[in-house]
Amino acid sequence: MLTILGFTMIATFLVLIMLKKMSPIAALVLIPALFCVFVGKGAKLGDYVIDGVTSLAPTAAMLMFAIVYFGVMIDVGLFDPIVRGILKFCKADPLRIVVGTAVLAAIVSLDGDGSTTFMITVSAMYPLYKRLKMSLVVMTGVAAMANGVMNTLPWGGPTARAATALKVDASDIFVPMIPALAVGLLAVLVLSYVLGRRERARLGVLTLDEALEPRETETVLVGAGATAGGSGPVDLAKKPVGTGGSGTGTGTDAGVGVGAGAQGPEEDDAFAVLDPDRATLRPKLYWFNALLTVVLLTAMIMEWLPIPVLFLLGAALALTVNFPHMPDQKARLGAHAENVLNVSGMVFAAAVFTGVLQGTGMVDHMADWLVSNIPDGMGPHMAFVTGILSIPLTYFMSNDGFYFGILPVLAEAGQAHGVSSLEIARASIVGQPLHMSSPLVPAVYVLVGMAKVEFGDHTRFVVKWAALTSLVVLGSGILFGII
Repeated sequence: MLTILGFTMIATFLVLIMLKKMSPIAALVLIPALFCVFVGKGAKLGDYVIDGVTSLAPTAAMLMFAIVYFGVMIDVGLFDPIVRGILKFCKADPLRIVVGTAVLAAIVSLDGDGSTTFMITVSAMYPLYKRLKMSLVVMTGVAAMANGVMNTLPWGGPTARAATALKVDASDIFVPMIPALAVGLLAVLVLSYVLGRRERARLGVLTLDEALEPRETETVLVGAGATAGGSGPVDLAKKPVGTGGSGTGTGTDAGVGVGAGAQGPEEDDAFAVLDPDRATLRPKLYWFNALLTVVLLTAMIMEWLPIPVLFLLGAALALTVNFPHMPDQKARLGAHAENVLNVSGMVFAAAVFTGVLQGTGMVDHMADWLVSNIPDGMGPHMAFVTGILSIPLTYFMSNDGFYFGILPVLAEAGQAHGVSSLEIARASIVGQPLHMSSPLVPAVYVLVGMAKVEFGDHTRFVVKWAALTSLVVLGSGILFGII
């Protein structure tokens, strides 16, 4: 019964947010609360929620202060040279911009933290997509898949969990998988090329001057999520823009904001990162801010302090040095309050979902049902079975639940048929390209929140492509004899 209710709860959540019948925050809270009552454990809902919130509180704190930190870095102009350099290299060509998004996300993912990767990638690329009227779900989808492949780095989380759960060395899992993961990353780049060609065919190629010049109107993308996936042409609705307001908002389907007015870059919220005259610029402190960011990322990789503490200290230092006057600090905090509230609220809402899943035992029953239904004839092929199961299971549950709850059972079944734990461990990481878009991953809310994309639109677009990328990694591992 718990197995059926668990799958039904997850399916209900996904359907409602993809059809936009409920907001993600409301769905993450109300649906598990309702199912908790169905299970007959409504009296323990408070305990489950507190347990979930407690486990995710450090993540929420990290995201809150990371958003403030990178928001301040955007304000003071740290990323302006990057954006200008990318724009010049891409020559306002949508194809190059989409491929550049994948490359940038993959490079930044070397730090092992998805939230940081998405904040830096969106900070650099969002203005280009917005100004050129490109589909924002293409940006979020490509960034999520590139980060998903790179998330398999030994310090990224999944590989370390697999090594811990099966008591093997992380390098023995990761190093042999490098060729298969390289093919997976190549698949993301190829997909980026294909999506970029579609965007180029739809929008054409602008010159650098055309991309930077003020616009009299902005375009709202309607149904961009489906179109980016290749289901048909995009409907474009021209919306005249007033001269006074910022005009920032949310698009009808794709979450693409309505652009700002025709007065120039200083009034265009989407392209303000390139406004050379904005009051928040701190050119004299550029190298201080760059050094601070490098030190912060280095400290995060080297694990000198917990990540929430690092970003808390970094945000406080960045605010104090760049904006020493209290009114200016309050203004910067107010400017980024919406992103902070959206992301942290989503994380705490997700804590309700995960708390109920784990507290009621739904996750355990779902895992046991899946494992028990593996045909006996598949025993010698348990590595392949593990790879296939990792794709949906790491999407529907946390990495901790999969690697510490299900993987040991799969490894034990494999060992009974002569399949080594190392092969099982390698196969278990192939689902990460899809996992990074799971509604249970806090980082994905940073991605869609900063990109102003509806989570349902992102999900509709990315699931099929991310699952395909995972299958490419699995197939490559089998072909190369790694799995």
